[in-house]
Amino acid sequence: MANNITETLVGAVVVATAVGFVIYAGQSTGFSGGADEITLQARFTTAEGLNVGDEVRLAGVKVGTLTGLRLDRQTYQAVAEFSVRNDVLIPEDSEAKVASEGLLGGSFLELTPGGADINLLDGEEVIYTQGSLSLINLLMKFVTKPDENPPQ
Repeated sequence: MANNITETLVGAVVVATAVGFVIYAGQSTGFSGGADEITLQARFTTAEGLNVGDEVRLAGVKVGTLTGLRLDRQTYQAVAEFSVRNDVLIPEDSEAKVASEGLLGGSFLELTPGGADINLLDGEEVIYTQGSLSLINLLMKFVTKPDENPPQ
């Protein structure tokens, strides 16, 4: 009889520990049911470096997650879909840009708030965007010297 009680208590501790790990994993990855978030989108000429699941930051603070990335076949632009917490109000003239954490770091979507009195609603689009910059292209412009006497 004492064996059954011990096994039951050990089983309860194992289940409680597993539930605790699931809750912790959900909180640390930012997983939520979506009820407390709005979905926005932005169009970029290039979204190089962005991946689904990347952070959306405002003033360096994570406020959302990149939920989708697709190509608009008519405009040939990258369309990024992302969620932002409900309690973070994004003015309609805000800017979204692809930012890098450093030379070797990953990319994230950075929001810069505008000054408009009207805020974006669920499903709306951030109009002002800036795509990612290619470090190699920037270095090539710096390293290569332009012709001093271009052909006429």
